[in-house]
Amino acid sequence: MKHIPATSLLASVMRGAAVLSLGLASAGGVRAAELAGPEPYAFVAFKAAGDSPLVIAARLTLPSQAARPMPAVVIVHGSAGVDGRSIDHAQALQRAGIATLEVDLWSARWPQGGPLRRPQGVPETLPDAYGALAFLAAHTAIDKTRIGIMGFSWGGVVSMLSATRANAEKLAPNGVRFAAHAPFYPVCWVYGKVPGYDFAALTGAPVLLQSADQDDYDGPDTCDKLRAGLAPADRNVIEVVRIPGATHAFDRRGDDITVPDPYSHFGKGGLVRMHYLPDAAAAARERNVAFFRRQFGLMPP
Repeated sequence: MKHIPATSLLASVMRGAAVLSLGLASAGGVRAAELAGPEPYAFVAFKAAGDSPLVIAARLTLPSQAARPMPAVVIVHGSAGVDGRSIDHAQALQRAGIATLEVDLWSARWPQGGPLRRPQGVPETLPDAYGALAFLAAHTAIDKTRIGIMGFSWGGVVSMLSATRANAEKLAPNGVRFAAHAPFYPVCWVYGKVPGYDFAALTGAPVLLQSADQDDYDGPDTCDKLRAGLAPADRNVIEVVRIPGATHAFDRRGDDITVPDPYSHFGKGGLVRMHYLPDAAAAARERNVAFFRRQFGLMPP
């Protein structure tokens, strides 16, 4: 691993912590007490994998009641940055005895005094995810064989692409792989149609894909069709749960919003609706926790 000067690392942690805290605190409907959460946490930083020069900021929470070494889940935000979805899912996982690492993809791409340099596509952020995997695998409190990844929208695509052998062999630390993947509404139409978004020849780790049947990026059955078109070995490790009446980001707390995106409507572009469904969001969190508990061999509470 490339040496990172202590001053640079400290600056990255402080800058990332400020951006991460701001993103969480400004999320719709999130109160300061919810930001703090029931478990102590630490802002950390780690080197992105491969040739990436970036140092990534994240919030690490180790549940106090969990036996060590404990399982962990990397949580990757959507294109708008860190928001209340990370809080809700992180705290649900922590209550189940699972550590969480909430990464901030954007703070490392925000030079001091300059504008936010957004990547051109999701594949550019895969080194961030594999850097998180390496960081957790080296942590004495974490079981390196039980590290999962989940994410929303952009982060959902990261969760999908990190399930392929090609990306794992290129970017993962020696012998370490994500043990489970849980993408939320990961824009299913792009795979195999846009360069860099190949989704085949998977590692064999299970994938729980929660899709929204009113998602303006896809059709109601796009994710089901994606799974059906895969080779049997890949198809058998994927479970698709279609959530009726749900829009993109249905688990995002706050006011309903509509945003333009050139990748929506099967890449034709247009408006994307985001409508919060509290009951569906709660059920999705429970389903997500149950999925990781099964894959990590944790007994029911």
